[in-house]
Amino acid sequence: MARVCQITGVGVTRGHHIHRSGKAKKEGGIGKHVTKRVKRVILPNLRSKRIWVPELGKFVRVKLSARALKTLDKNGAFVTLKGAGLI
Repeated sequence: MARVCQITGVGVTRGHHIHRSGKAKKEGGIGKHVTKRVKRVILPNLRSKRIWVPELGKFVRVKLSARALKTLDKNGAFVTLKGAGLI
């Protein structure tokens, strides 16, 4: 299964980590300088959960982000999962 939230659709993003060299000015140097940009992968904060849906009377197994878990608590399991097309 992919690293994608089933409710919000958030997935893996790509970015850069900046390499710097030199001594900071406040430490007596001439300042930090950017020497390289290195590729990196930013992974979403995913959780695999069994969510109880009282309207259906059963558990639904989903992979969701921490943000989606908060949305699920706020709006209710049935409404959120139905809106995402999972039930």
